[in-house]
Amino acid sequence: MSEKSTSKTTEGAPIRAKDNAADKLAVRKRSASGAVLPAKQRVNIYLDSAIVEYFKAEAGERGYQTLINEALKNSIQAKTIEKTIRNVIRQELKEYKV
Repeated sequence: MSEKSTSKTTEGAPIRAKDNAADKLAVRKRSASGAVLPAKQRVNIYLDSAIVEYFKAEAGERGYQTLINEALKNSIQAKTIEKTIRNVIRQELKEYKV
């Protein structure tokens, strides 16, 4: 005994920006291994034209926005590593003070 669902589906219907903004969609990219990649958020920023030109030249076929994203991640990671090293050095110096 099977009954057809009375709920409406959105199959074939175009995806609208307001659907995504209302968290009705959960589009997640997956890596080649099938692991879910971290979600990204769309933002609009103004960059110097020299910066955009540089990243476009470096990117080739890969996509300059991806390179900008990686540069920002690396900057954050470098600050985190620097902070960790500074904390370790401070702790070590406290032990050797006379």
